[in-house]
Order: sequence, then structure tokens, then C-alpha cells
Amino acid sequence: MKKTILIWTAMASSGLGLAQEIGTVTSAIPVIHQVQVPRRVCSNEQVMVQPQKSGAGAAMGAIAGGAIGNSVGRGSGQTAATVLGLLGGAVLGDKIEGAPSSQLQNMQQCSTQIFYENRTMGYNVTYEFLGKQYSVQMPSDPGPTIQLQITPMLPRR
Repeated sequence: MKKTILIWTAMASSGLGLAQEIGTVTSAIPVIHQVQVPRRVCSNEQVMVQPQKSGAGAAMGAIAGGAIGNSVGRGSGQTAATVLGLLGGAVLGDKIEGAPSSQLQNMQQCSTQIFYENRTMGYNVTYEFLGKQYSVQMPSDPGPTIQLQITPMLPRR
């Protein structure tokens, strides 16, 4: 009795007791999950843009106003007249330059949107072996047959 148990144990642990058998697949149903997939979506839009002033009008006005103010005053009043001429000329030159005309410009607007995709996560497989049906979940479709590893069991006492 002890010899039989030892032989069965030795065969099972060494792999000699394993038998390769084939089961017939009766169904393989895909397990499908819906997953979120973020995607960056961009579009071009025309936008009205107001360009910045060059500053040339203010600079030229400041130079002209400073020169005029400097020629008008005498002594300490000359400094005050020059400063007032600079400031007044800059303001006047800026107004004369005026605002540049608006322009249409293409601007790219992007956002991340969530899309949903169906993905196969595995297969619920039903197979038949020796007249009985069994079920198992597998990572891929096994095809028409499935290889089974059968381990003999010792009889219970």
C-alpha cells in the first residue's frame, strides 16, 4: 500500500503521471469590455487679431516735442519745458500713428476628448471531454480543440 502511494506521488511530481488529452471546444464567447481612450482633437478657427502698435509714432513725437520744449524755455524752466515737450510729443505721436487695422489669423484650438472602444479581454470557453462539459476563461480563442493536462488522482479511502 505504501509502495503504491510512493509510486503515484513520484510519478505526479516528476510529470510522468500527466497525460496530454484533447477536449473539443463547443463554444468560445469573447469577453468584451468598453474602455475609455483619450484623444487630442484639434481644429483651425479664424480669429480677428489686433496687432500691437510699433511705438514709432510715440518715439518720434517725444523727440520732436523734446526739441520744441528745449528751444522754448530758459534756465530751470528749460528742463521743465523739455520734459513737458517729451511727454506731450509722445502722446501726440502715438495718437497720430493710430491703431493698426485688425487682421484675420488662423488659430489652432485643441482639446482632449474621450472616445469609447470595445476591446476583447479574453474568452469564455466551453469544452467537452469524456462526455462532460467544462468551462474555463482563456486569454485567446483556442480554436476547435483545447489541450488538457490530466493528473491521475489517488483513490480515496
